[in-house]
Amino acid sequence: MTEYLITFNDEWVPDHTAEELREKGTAARAVIEEMQADGVLIFTNGGLDRSTAVCSVEPVDGKPVFTDGPFVETKEHLGGFAVVDVPDDAAARYWAGRLATVLDWPQEVHRFRGPGQARRNGSAEK
Repeated sequence: MTEYLITFNDEWVPDHTAEELREKGTAARAVIEEMQADGVLIFTNGGLDRSTAVCSVEPVDGKPVFTDGPFVETKEHLGGFAVVDVPDDAAARYWAGRLATVLDWPQEVHRFRGPGQARRNGSAEK
């Protein structure tokens, strides 16, 4: 089995009313329950946005410096994610497709490299 990250950026989500978001949450929870029933869900979390950021950290002179802000400047930030353990890319695509369909916003699929696996550009991780 291989682990995959299914994620979306908050900026990909159009504006919704509170009722629409509740409906999408109910639909997404149903898919998450399917993932649990199939034994593929490792971990999930949603509802992340700028308001949930705790701190930012950057290296300064070889040491971490933590601040409450300003946060790293970026156009996109993580909105939610699920980590699944499935046999192949097709299965990961299936679950991402289920989420994209019930939520009606894009999802992105990433395959985690296993320990000791080389990066796609050929350089080995240490």
